[in-house]
Amino acid sequence: MDILRAIDKNAERWLLLTFYVMLVVTMAVEVIRRELFAYSSIWGEEIVRYSFIYLAWIGAAAAVKERAHIRIDVVMHYLGPRAKALLYIFGDLVMFVVAVIALYWSLETVHVSAKFGSVSHGLRISMVWFLMAVPAGFALIIWRLLQSLWRDVRSLRDGTPVFEGDKLFD
Repeated sequence: MDILRAIDKNAERWLLLTFYVMLVVTMAVEVIRRELFAYSSIWGEEIVRYSFIYLAWIGAAAAVKERAHIRIDVVMHYLGPRAKALLYIFGDLVMFVVAVIALYWSLETVHVSAKFGSVSHGLRISMVWFLMAVPAGFALIIWRLLQSLWRDVRSLRDGTPVFEGDKLFD
């Protein structure tokens, strides 16, 4: 059970760190190869590109978890705890519907790629692995939204202040 808690708490951090290190190391190697040896590879560019795509989608899920997405919350300062919880629940439900629709359509793209056997130009690896960044990201976002909804419903039920995330500027 402790392992599951650790994964739930840190999964995005570990994944973001992995893809970020992969991106930076590959980019550094490619810059050195290009500048010192006047040679670059297609695979390096692809690794950097697809690492960045995975970073974006995993980062979106991490932002949902921490309630760190950009939002206009001027109204929130004037609302009580119950109204805040209801507004956050409404926002999470809308985002949940959008994420489910996006997950469905992104899986369709992966299915078409798998059906026709498309591969990347440089690595010659099935594009399914790279296209899976979008549905994996939306699946993670949906999971984090469900956790957020559960947390907000508990706050609403108990009358406790709703989690608003960390403020960037105060």
